[in-house]
Amino acid sequence: MTKSHPDLSDIVATIGRDMGAHLGGGKVADYIPALARVDARRFGMAVICCDGQTAETSDAWMPFSIQSISKVFTLTMALERLGDDLWKRVGREPSGSRFNSIVQLEHEQGIPRNPFINAGAIVVTDALLAGRCPAEGVADIRDFMRRRADTETLDVDPEVATSEAATGFRNQSLANFMRGFGNLHSPVDDVLQVYFNQCALRITSRQLARAGLFLANAGTDPINGDVVTTSKRARRIAAVMMTCGHYDASGEFAFHVGLPGKSGVGGGILAIVPGKAAVAVWSPGLDEAGTSYVGAMALKRLAAATRWSVF
Repeated sequence: MTKSHPDLSDIVATIGRDMGAHLGGGKVADYIPALARVDARRFGMAVICCDGQTAETSDAWMPFSIQSISKVFTLTMALERLGDDLWKRVGREPSGSRFNSIVQLEHEQGIPRNPFINAGAIVVTDALLAGRCPAEGVADIRDFMRRRADTETLDVDPEVATSEAATGFRNQSLANFMRGFGNLHSPVDDVLQVYFNQCALRITSRQLARAGLFLANAGTDPINGDVVTTSKRARRIAAVMMTCGHYDASGEFAFHVGLPGKSGVGGGILAIVPGKAAVAVWSPGLDEAGTSYVGAMALKRLAAATRWSVF
């Protein structure tokens, strides 16, 4: 089998060395106390290709908090269960606003702009919960992630989940606001319990790249053959990642990296190279938009060296 990129390991190793000079850049997400203590000088990167080729560097096996990257996977689950009916409750347009903004919700009558801002992700979580108890909802998402990451050890970090709940006042406001418009069906506290726990999943760069690989292969896991979603939905999820995956900085990420991606304030980024690979990077220091400063730099280097940009 022809390898996706013959010198991929060398490219990734070089990026790992080069990022050493930039470690500590950005600012950790200190508004979530459990994340404020993470060492900003950490960096990990993993690339897994559809043909099985892999390349890793630095802290690729160190677990971190998945945070908003979980929204890619809950969106996948919800689309499989509800189909296009999900789009009646959440839009597909870039927000142009902060990830936890409430500004647009009243004007748009409780319909969030897209599934990756917090309001949209809360609606997606509500759609998955569908009247069940929170423990069932959390286990459902965790088990899906375990299958996709091919590991039974992936689990929720209870300290992070508790920390999120204790400081999640804006998410409470968003959820109650949407409940007032009839766009949240389960009790607000139940939905938020599931949401805080899904964002508190601990995952490594290696596991995250493995989990996202189905999106690079038209919805089918190329390693074990699981049909996770249809090719049409995989394309659409990647499209929303490209346009909305980094909130009000999505255009900048598309301009500099040129790949569908989703960031999280834990410092992780999942990027998809359609037809070729899934890439995960992690470095906790964030830029002003909440995207990993060093992680985005590393992805820019990778896209340039491999010519993987979709543009």
